[in-house]
Amino acid sequence: MRPTIVLDFDGTLALGNGPVLAFADAIADTVSDDGFRDRAARAISDFESGSERYRDGYDAVTQTAATAHVAPGVIQAAYATSRGLLGTDRAPVSAPDGLAAFLTHLSDRARLELATNAPGDRIVSVLDAWGVTGAFAARHFLVGKPDGLVPIVTAALQRGPVLAVGDIAEFDLAPAAALGASTALVGATITHSSAPTTMRGATLAELYDAIDHWVDSAREAVTSFSSHRPSSPTT
Repeated sequence: MRPTIVLDFDGTLALGNGPVLAFADAIADTVSDDGFRDRAARAISDFESGSERYRDGYDAVTQTAATAHVAPGVIQAAYATSRGLLGTDRAPVSAPDGLAAFLTHLSDRARLELATNAPGDRIVSVLDAWGVTGAFAARHFLVGKPDGLVPIVTAALQRGPVLAVGDIAEFDLAPAAALGASTALVGATITHSSAPTTMRGATLAELYDAIDHWVDSAREAVTSFSSHRPSSPTT
């Protein structure tokens, strides 16, 4: 038995507005609305400042598009286009400071799993570029959170304590918390989210010490449980 940390990707490991602006650009390239990109950029900015309660930047762009009566199929196609650009100059992302060293340190003491609703092709390339791919024992793409997170966390809890980390409480944390897992909220919603969390910070880097402490405590709990388990009867 050992603790597991389940990490989201966008807004958690991958920082920056490059992908959501690429999403807005892809919509703007399709519709005859010269002001769409500017309105979408304002919505993203409003989300980050806390003045608008979107789930994340993608939700800000999607709601802006819906208000402009953009067809759902156009929105979905634009999202796919933006995901294909992830990590390129047209949709840049950056890692939290010290991510590679931190994940390597954690992976020696806990099982790390990636769980994201996004497709995996470009994500794997980004993880490779950051030198962190090998830190993950499992990577789950197109998860379908929130419901799709349930079997991942359920399986992890069979091995020991679980910490779910993400930037959307309803998707990344609530299903895990309902199962008894610890949670860590990061990103713009930390100032107004009413979700009960174990820890929260503006970026993952702000939580390195807290997560490290959680792993120590979880490992102690696993060791104590294992040492007090009754021995199987012999025949």
